[in-house]
Amino acid sequence: MALLKVLVAFTGIFLAVYFYSAGDVFEPAMLKGKRVIVTGASSGIGEQMAYHLAKMGSHILITARTEEKLKKVVAQCTHLGAASAHYIAGSMDNLTFAKQVVHKAENLFGGLDMLILNHIGHTYFGYFDGNVDHVRDLLKINFLSYATMTVAALPMLKISNGNIVVVSSVAGKIGLPLTVPYSTTKFALDGFFSSLRMEFIQQKTNVSITLCIISYIDTDSALKTVSGVIQQPAAPKEECALEIIKGGFLRKREVYYQYHATKIPLLLRDWAPEILQSLLLMNYNMDNFQRKEV
Repeated sequence: MALLKVLVAFTGIFLAVYFYSAGDVFEPAMLKGKRVIVTGASSGIGEQMAYHLAKMGSHILITARTEEKLKKVVAQCTHLGAASAHYIAGSMDNLTFAKQVVHKAENLFGGLDMLILNHIGHTYFGYFDGNVDHVRDLLKINFLSYATMTVAALPMLKISNGNIVVVSSVAGKIGLPLTVPYSTTKFALDGFFSSLRMEFIQQKTNVSITLCIISYIDTDSALKTVSGVIQQPAAPKEECALEIIKGGFLRKREVYYQYHATKIPLLLRDWAPEILQSLLLMNYNMDNFQRKEV
């Protein structure tokens, strides 16, 4: 709870700066008719993004591993008003499948306006067990498939002056305990996409890259895995999903959600890393810790 008190103390100042600089106004109608891929969309934040986009009237292609879940999400998207809703099931550890998702969008829509990369592979919440092979395999899903889909989608996104939206985590900016493999892959996303963004600027490529730094969210998976250990309250997935879409469409460099739980720790990381480390460790109730697979 000490971490929360410190973060809240900073929130007023930095939220004022944030909203002052937020600039552009977002209207849901801006996404009407837009062609969007959302990965990892059978549950959690990805599912909620699909529903938001459906209400906005977008053309949507969603993907995840479980076909039955995807069918239900597509049916709900159609009910909510999507211009069209489609799915393709498969695993992102197959980089050929990652390319197939993009090619299906091209065949369905004739182009692409937004690529939202949100999927993650199975890992564990616990002390690093020394299994480097697992880190390598997770990098394939959590990082290499993102790069693969980006390369495949780039020709279409250049034509539409589109958006690449990368869902990352505070664990991709700050090393956190019990998440070594996961954190490693999220740091890789930051390096790849932040460097690529700079090259786009140099090359005058009018495709935006938005890196989304998200905190503890109330998805079923996260609640099942870390509830009782991480003491801060989980933020709502519905709001998180909307902020990701808004930030991506408005071509923000980075999105921070929740702001006080992401941006302010990053400021402390640069100003007072030892203090941040102590506060973060205090946020873990290790009496309730039990290694879990996620």
